[in-house]
Amino acid sequence: MTTTEEFMSALQNAESSKDPSGLVALHAGDVTLSNLTSKVWEGTDGAQAFWETYLSDFETIHSEFTHHHESDGLGVMEWNATGKLKNGDDIEYRGVSIIETKDGKVGAFRTYYDSAAFVKPAQQ
Repeated sequence: MTTTEEFMSALQNAESSKDPSGLVALHAGDVTLSNLTSKVWEGTDGAQAFWETYLSDFETIHSEFTHHHESDGLGVMEWNATGKLKNGDDIEYRGVSIIETKDGKVGAFRTYYDSAAFVKPAQQ
């Protein structure tokens, strides 16, 4: 099993259990994580905070991976996520996540997704 496949499985486990510890364990001590914000999370404490924040945004969430590939220390995952936000609204969005692998661990995580799915349309 590749690091990318381990990551996908651990993410789905974290989403169903609301416990990111297994996912965080896959991250290297000097990992960096980023999403569409300008903030960069660093180290395993940063990974813990990143994944706790992600999980806390949702009442329920499930990522379904449609494609993935790992080669030469780079893993790419395309995914669709469905669930329910904390306010009860349904959500469905898709994106791509990239990991850099380092000795079987995640050395960097970057994710790009449809952020418009989180914006409630103006009432007309």
